[in-house]
Amino acid sequence: MSTKKIITVFGATGAQGGGLAHAILNDANSEFAVRAVTRDVNSDKAKELARLGAEVVSADIDDKESMQRALAGAYGAYFVTFFWAHFSAEKETAEAKNMAAAAKEAGIKHAIWSTLEDVRKFVPLDDDSMPTLHGKYKVPHFDGKGEGDHFFAEAGVPVTYLMASFYWDNMIYFGMGPKKGDDGKFIFTLPMGDKKMAGIAGEDIGKCAYGIFKKGNEFIGKTVGIAGGQLSGYEMASDLSKALNKEVVYNTVTPAQYRGFGFPGADDLGNMFQFYADFEAHCNKTRDLKLSKKLNPDLLSFDAWLAKYAKSIPLD
Repeated sequence: MSTKKIITVFGATGAQGGGLAHAILNDANSEFAVRAVTRDVNSDKAKELARLGAEVVSADIDDKESMQRALAGAYGAYFVTFFWAHFSAEKETAEAKNMAAAAKEAGIKHAIWSTLEDVRKFVPLDDDSMPTLHGKYKVPHFDGKGEGDHFFAEAGVPVTYLMASFYWDNMIYFGMGPKKGDDGKFIFTLPMGDKKMAGIAGEDIGKCAYGIFKKGNEFIGKTVGIAGGQLSGYEMASDLSKALNKEVVYNTVTPAQYRGFGFPGADDLGNMFQFYADFEAHCNKTRDLKLSKKLNPDLLSFDAWLAKYAKSIPLD
């Protein structure tokens, strides 16, 4: 019978949870075993995790009882929510409350909660330099998570608060890569001016989380911000040009212009980029490159990520 400590990984077929599950499963000498939580145990990604040795179980983060079953007997847990599936900050906060309660009841020894800043602590709701969204948020997909932090603390859950950065993978999956202009040049658009923004490869989030679990109690009660690089739009465009062997020009727009682009979540993302720019020093200090590298020695820089994935960026 295995004596390995079980880590229950929510969102195990997603970017963050999948990165953690694979990091553990790919380490033959790991002290941990993976209990991979997904809503569809018959998906290709779930079957792949099972083939690699994970225990795959079905649970829903909106169903506290199913979460409790998934956590039973586990040493640790990775908790992540899915804002872009529903666009509701209130839902994320409610899910955080249920996660914290379930972790406490299960006696989890180390939880990692994937969170972000509550931007309202930096830009109050009555500050109209950044528009208020959905009636009570500045950056909904940040604020709902940040508001949920206190549930873990108040429940007495041994928790690490993990803050990720801008996913470079957004250029592949969410249309944020360069776009071909009328003149044939490729345009890379961000509302960041010359400010530097922390970014990371999606797969590295889970690898950093694994590094935190391996450290035992060292990061319990602490906030850990992670990044693979901190680059300006100009630097990213230059690196993209080299990797794609095409001229990529950085197009800096205002946050207001970005919010007006009209795609679902444009206002939220426009505010997010404004937060990253206006609070550049805080955001980049919080997301510590040196610590990230210690947690994950295989951490990809932006150049390294491009070397691996540039061919997957759609160019239209």
